[in-house]
Formats: sequence, structure tokens, C-alpha cells
Amino acid sequence: MTARPFSAAPLVGPVALGVILMLVGDFMFALNDAMGKWLVASFSVGQVLLIRSLGAFLILGPLLLRQGKVALFSAERPGLQAMRALCATVDTGLFYAAVATMPLADVMTFYMAGPIYVAAISHVFLGEKVGWRRWVAIVVGFLGVVVALQPSSASLSLASLFAFVGSIAFAMTLVLARTLRRTSDATLVGWQTLTALIAGAVLSVTTWVTPSAFDLGALLLLGVVSCSAHLLITRSLKLAPASTLAPLQYTLLLWAAIFGLVFFGNLPTPQVLVGAVIIIVAGLFLFHRQKIVDDGVPPKTVPRTLH
Repeated sequence: MTARPFSAAPLVGPVALGVILMLVGDFMFALNDAMGKWLVASFSVGQVLLIRSLGAFLILGPLLLRQGKVALFSAERPGLQAMRALCATVDTGLFYAAVATMPLADVMTFYMAGPIYVAAISHVFLGEKVGWRRWVAIVVGFLGVVVALQPSSASLSLASLFAFVGSIAFAMTLVLARTLRRTSDATLVGWQTLTALIAGAVLSVTTWVTPSAFDLGALLLLGVVSCSAHLLITRSLKLAPASTLAPLQYTLLLWAAIFGLVFFGNLPTPQVLVGAVIIIVAGLFLFHRQKIVDDGVPPKTVPRTLH
């Protein structure tokens, strides 16, 4: 009788590993947002975009080289690629412009409505069927945004409008990414990072401030953290069902509130808290309904990238 070789069972299953990677990725995205808020206090949004993009290429460069330049420059539907890259750049730039004067949690509340916008935009531009229950959730979620926006002459600010428009650009980025689903993640991120680099170079011409060695390192690290977070979340979506991972994105709001309080002494206003609760409830219902309608197919509205 021959003994069979011992095969150790994995310590963590693929679904559990996917959950862990999603949580770590969300934490790193929140860290990226906090670092961005700190840096835009000393440097223009354009300069942050420029050097951040250079830092991201420290991670992206080897991935792009491995897949070859053909995959980058012969990508499907270049017009949509360019539109997606532009939307991603507008999303990131307006996010940093908003957090320059608004608490992190306030800005993140607007971006948490991204999946709600995606559901509505997909119906209009992609012809995806949206039932009445999901339309109710979309309307309720938008009301949550209105509550957080505080649209009165006394409270409506330019920064809150930046956050609102940026969140719409974020949703458009997600919709276009779904249209370009055959394009590799490295190519998608490569296009948007290159666009952000060019936009940052143009915008920083008249606002350039020579950074110290420490600040330069922090700006480059911002790109490394953001790109790493994206890769972690992309990997998590390959290991676990999106329906399992979708609710975890709301931990971003928790981390934003913690980082905002610890590093900047900011607390979200009561209106923003109420709006956030409404948006989260509506978003979770959308994920639930999408899972039912797709009969087990993972929802397609999970953000694969933030800022």
C-alpha cells in the first residue's frame, strides 16, 4: 500500500481571499483620498495629477511592457477609450478639487452614488432593462444625493458641485469600462493614467511649485497607492462573486470619516450623514435586485476603480 502525498488545504479559500483583497483595496483607496487631500493643500490639482500619474506608471509600466505595446495602442474602439480616459481624468481632478475644501466623508458620499448613476445611464445608453423597483431605488438614491448636496443659496458650494459632477464622470467611466470589457485592465488604466498625466502637465504650467524631496516622494507614492488599490480590487473580482463584494465598497465611507477626523479634524455634517444612509440603502437594494434579475450572474455595477 503506497501512501498518497499529503496535500495541505489552502488556509484561505478563493472567496474569502477575494473579500480580504477587496477590503484592503478599499482601505488603500481611502488612504489615497486622504493623501490627495493633504497634498492639494500645498500643490495644484494639475501638479498632483501629473506626478501622481508618473508614480502610477512605476506599477503600470512592467504590466504594460509584459502585454506588449500592441495591446495599448491597438485597443478596441479608440474613440470610446479616449472618452473613458477623459471621464476618468475629470473624475479624479474634480475629486481632488472638492476635497481641497470639503471633508473626505462628504465628498465620498457623492461618489458612493456611482452605482445608482450607472444603473440609470446604462438604461439610457446601453439599452439595459431596468425594472420599476430599481427605478424607485435610483430615484431614492438621487434624493439622498440632493440631501447631501444641501442645495440652498446658503449652503451650496462650488466644492460640492465639483463632487457631484465628478461622481457623474465616475459613473460614466464605469459604464464605458463595461462597453470596453474586452480591453485588459492594464490597458484601460494605462490610457486613463496617460490622459491624466497630459492634463496635469497642461494645468500645472502656470501653477508649478517645486516640491521638496519628501513632497515629491509623497506625490509619487500617491500614484503607487492608487494603482495598487485598483489591482487589488480587480483581482478580488476574479476570486469572489461581485454580489458578495459589492456591499464592501461602502467601507470607503467609513475609512473616509475616520481619516477625515484623525488627520484633518473633519466630521461629516448631519445632512451628509442622512444623505449617505439613503444612498447606501438604495445602492444595496440595487445590488440585490440586480442579483435576482441576473439569476445568479454577478452585478455589473461594482466600481472597478476609484480615483
